[in-house]
Amino acid sequence: MDSTFPRPLGRVIVTGGASGLGAAVARLVAETGGTAAVIDRDVSGTANIALRREADVSDRAQVEQAVAELAEELGGVDAVVTAAGIDRCGRLEDVPAEEWERVIGVNLLGTVSTVRAALPHLERSHGRVVTVASSLALRPLSDATAYSASKFGVLGFSRALTAETRGRIGVTTLIPAGMRTRFFDDRDEQYRPGPDAQLNDPVDVARTVLFALQQPQGCEIRELMVFPEEEPSWP
Repeated sequence: MDSTFPRPLGRVIVTGGASGLGAAVARLVAETGGTAAVIDRDVSGTANIALRREADVSDRAQVEQAVAELAEELGGVDAVVTAAGIDRCGRLEDVPAEEWERVIGVNLLGTVSTVRAALPHLERSHGRVVTVASSLALRPLSDATAYSASKFGVLGFSRALTAETRGRIGVTTLIPAGMRTRFFDDRDEQYRPGPDAQLNDPVDVARTVLFALQQPQGCEIRELMVFPEEEPSWP
């Protein structure tokens, strides 16, 4: 068993890699000697990443095609980071059903479709998956039923996947609190973080993703919680 640390990053597919946490992960992978490949609905802002595919992760066929094409171009896959995510805030009766269900489609089903498509390649390389849940997978809030449901689902999926694939691939669930990204831009003012909100820099969170990916074979970080120092909701 290879006990090398840090383990070489190799070929890493990042969903949602055009912005926010995903972009930070892709950039750090490239800077640390790995090869990053991005999947996003709009990859126009990823000129620094040579390998990229446009796909809506809520569309399973699009995800399967994107992963297959990138795996062929890369010659395999060593890791997948599922950072694509959206939100629709509001009380259950106020959020249109199609928007509520799209959150589940992107955050949960998009995660599942990406992992399923990459699984044969990851098994060949004894690779790793990092799924992205949220502090709202541990602490549900009012007006966030769609997001909480999707992230609770990601956490449950990841734990079951860990049991199912033990010894074949590694699985880490990242559980971050809020970050300073454009994730909040399309929210109504009442749902945006205030000027004193405790938010992490996505680059700092991305470094924890790389730490998990670089563990030697046989050593797994199963769950990784990353919170601002003064986060009021934890523990």
